[in-house]
Amino acid sequence: MEEIQRILALPTGDLLSLDDFPGCPEVIEDGTTFQANADKKALAVAAFTNTAALADDSGLVVDGLDGAPGVYSARYAGEGATDGQNVAKLLAELAARPEAPRSARFECVLSLARPDGSCVRFTGTVAGHIAEQPQGHNGFGYDPIFIPEGYDTSFACMEAGTKDALSHRGAALAALAQQINHFFAIKN
Repeated sequence: MEEIQRILALPTGDLLSLDDFPGCPEVIEDGTTFQANADKKALAVAAFTNTAALADDSGLVVDGLDGAPGVYSARYAGEGATDGQNVAKLLAELAARPEAPRSARFECVLSLARPDGSCVRFTGTVAGHIAEQPQGHNGFGYDPIFIPEGYDTSFACMEAGTKDALSHRGAALAALAQQINHFFAIKN
């Protein structure tokens, strides 16, 4: 929520979260693509709340790990794994494949659904590579080991505004910001 409000420059309180809708069922992310998971979550929440719902599915795709962790990014080291455990597993797997490329990309799919079942999607990608070891303390997830193309430091070393301007989620949210008024205007 914080990242979305910051990137879209929305005042605090303009967005509602699942915490504002007690009883909203948890959606199992069992899709094989980021889009499938984002759509499933957005459509389920829109149906339950009877209002537009925005859902995100995103993750890290590492070429030297055949695209892993991909849609399993949040639970790469197992259900309930911490960010540190996911990072450690990824680095260990790359260390076991010293010849594997360390090129990677973050991908994001945002799905904006309405209760009538209509859905639009916004995507963003940022290319980079995986660092040898974590660096920095900002951000979350794989930020300490992801170095975007053209930079020599990880996302976790960057200020929030710099990361937002480069990130996959920032790109998807920028696309959403350009279209959101149109989405609501044609559907109301």
